[in-house]
Amino acid sequence: MLASEIMTREVKTIGPDATIDEAIAILLAARVSGMPVVDATGRLVGVVSEGDFLHRAEIGAAKRKPRWIEFLLGPGEIAESYVLSHGRKVREVMTRDVVSVEASTPLTELGEIMEKRRIKRLPVVSGEHLVGIITRSDLLRALSAAFAARPAPTSAECTDAAILGRLLAELNTQGFASPRTLDVTVDQGVVTLRGEIFDERQRQALIVAAENIGGVSKVVDELVWIEPFSGMTIGKTG
Repeated sequence: MLASEIMTREVKTIGPDATIDEAIAILLAARVSGMPVVDATGRLVGVVSEGDFLHRAEIGAAKRKPRWIEFLLGPGEIAESYVLSHGRKVREVMTRDVVSVEASTPLTELGEIMEKRRIKRLPVVSGEHLVGIITRSDLLRALSAAFAARPAPTSAECTDAAILGRLLAELNTQGFASPRTLDVTVDQGVVTLRGEIFDERQRQALIVAAENIGGVSKVVDELVWIEPFSGMTIGKTG
């Protein structure tokens, strides 16, 4: 799946010469936390968001650093902070270093970019021109569609032997627990997990692996945790 398949094409935008109060009005009316800034030709030039208005002088949130810090930073840093807290135009407060993606960007990369850059939206561009936007909500809708599109398991896949085989194959592939330390059984779709784990986090991962196998109706946890330093054995912790 590509960015073009999940992006929102009708995007709320604003021009760089619009006023701050105009930008705030659009954000509130559209119930969005940010929007792209485009010039008269549709070229993406920035993004303005709620975060750009956190330290506005109008609400008494403009803050100055201690004098000694300002002395070390120099007049440029002080001037920049002043513009952000007192600027009247969108161009004066917007984020100019915008992270954007092409319409052909795979869905697998979008979440990674958002997480790595700690951003909530990704403008989609063709060249320098805005063609859409992807937000976390768009990713959630794509995830919901993926869940809905999962095919139901066939009767052959729901046999106890088939379930056991698929589960053991998944454990071998993922590597967080060795089937050699486990005793896994399946009876009429009920998976029972027995054996030793050496990190309590393995317990939930094993349960999740079993739950994701089509045809599994229930997972019974009888795993024993071997405390690595004392050698004590501890059953299910709740």
